[in-house]
Amino acid sequence: MKFISALTFGALSYSSSAFARTMTVYNACPFTIWPGLFTDLNAGGGVPDQATGWAAASYSAVTFNIPDNWKAGRIWGRRDCDFSTNPGPNSCIDGGCNGGLLCDPHTVAQGVPPATVAEFTLSADSNTPDFYDVSLVDGYNLPMRIDNTAGCHIADCPVDLGPNCPAPLKGPFDSSGFPVGCKSACEAGLAPDPNNSPNCCTGSHNTQATCPSSGVQYYSYFSAHASCFSATTRR
Repeated sequence: MKFISALTFGALSYSSSAFARTMTVYNACPFTIWPGLFTDLNAGGGVPDQATGWAAASYSAVTFNIPDNWKAGRIWGRRDCDFSTNPGPNSCIDGGCNGGLLCDPHTVAQGVPPATVAEFTLSADSNTPDFYDVSLVDGYNLPMRIDNTAGCHIADCPVDLGPNCPAPLKGPFDSSGFPVGCKSACEAGLAPDPNNSPNCCTGSHNTQATCPSSGVQYYSYFSAHASCFSATTRR
């Protein structure tokens, strides 16, 4: 069975339709955010009938179709953007992308960290489950929730991790000094050699056995304050 998904910032929902799937991106934050949408064209040729980036006013929703041959992609939110003078990845305080408002589909896989990311791997085969998750691998910049109409697990990170973020990870900060993100230990560069780091799972730490979560600095902060789940569903 096909299902419909909704992504909500602050909470995404997703559901089925005669076309294929539909997805609704809802901004539950009391401020404008700028969602970015990435399609992995190496996995499949289909693209949603939605721009790769747009302005989402507070408490607004956008619904679009997801074709069956959209195999994999990501959605994330960008904060405090100004595209008038700088249309590149630094046009937003976090989550920015090449291309400005419209993220370049050929060079952008996700936003500039820190950024909370909704990840999808979908199947056109009714016997193969879909996979979706909310990822903090690249740090945190917005609460996020993925709902669905199939009665499957909800994936979410509902807590604002910015204000109480450990000092070495905290930031960036908006014009008032408020922390609007919380970096990953890898992105914060806490290890002396990023090419051989337990925080980045690189070098001698590049396997599941040699890069346990217990070896990542400040992992307990994220695991204790957010419920970030990956989930599967059959269409």
